[in-house]
Amino acid sequence: MKISRRDFTKAGLGAASLAALGSNSVLAGPENMIRKAIPSSGELLPIIGLGTNRYGVNESEAARAPLRKALERFHRLGGTVIDTAPGYRTSESVLGDLISELGIRGDLFLATKADRTDGADGTLAQMKESLARLKTSKIDLMQVHNLRGWKDALPVMREWKQEGRVRYTGITTSRSSQYAVFEKVMQMHDLDFIQVNYSIEQREAAERLLPLAADRGMGVIINRVFGGGRIFGKVGDRPIPAWARDFGCESWAQFLLKYAIGHPAATLSIPGMTKLHHVDDNFGAAQGRLPNAEERRRQEALFDSL
Repeated sequence: MKISRRDFTKAGLGAASLAALGSNSVLAGPENMIRKAIPSSGELLPIIGLGTNRYGVNESEAARAPLRKALERFHRLGGTVIDTAPGYRTSESVLGDLISELGIRGDLFLATKADRTDGADGTLAQMKESLARLKTSKIDLMQVHNLRGWKDALPVMREWKQEGRVRYTGITTSRSSQYAVFEKVMQMHDLDFIQVNYSIEQREAAERLLPLAADRGMGVIINRVFGGGRIFGKVGDRPIPAWARDFGCESWAQFLLKYAIGHPAATLSIPGMTKLHHVDDNFGAAQGRLPNAEERRRQEALFDSL
């Protein structure tokens, strides 16, 4: 049976509903949220961040109102890390407007990217544009998007870091075909973060990239934790296993998030969240505890058996 994210929460919770969980972990306050440290600094970040590749909407209130509500809920529940990119259409501009309207910039950890392939000057111009669109004078994390132009971009980012305009630097990928080059860049450069696709379905990053990040003292941001939605279809309308509640799971979304972030090298994940019930459900993964190595193997065995 195929299932979409629209029905995913309902299927994962079984007999329980989000409303019934209002006093439980899903809507719990930020004081008990799981956080992990950035290896290069020790700064603690919530393990659930916000991916915004669907925030590239037009200027109409109809398009922006749901995103404003989701962002406001994200902030209220204790979320800080927001990841965007110039390549996400108008995402940076939309976020700049919404963050300004909500008055929450001081509470956020803003991450964006550069992807120019026309040299250092192109990267510099793009980063300046990103600051303007996001309405900020400083970016917390600047990343090379999918390694595009990395040879020219990384020196520019390091210079901005030295000047205090960028706090952390990193590189990203979302496909295994780049892993060989990605690994070489990790070995060559002192990065604060890598961002990589990793999920219970796509585990290849755990073979070399995640251990290397741990050895090199790099934080790890996990993207595509739901496999682009394919995983929803595989779990179908099955209830989550009873033993998953031992580490605080109330839905399949939390099961998948806790699996990925439970890797010792992982720092946080950035699922996309454009609806309130997505925010509420995903933040449940930041409550309770993360699965240990034995429990993660059990999660893998269950998924592989489906």
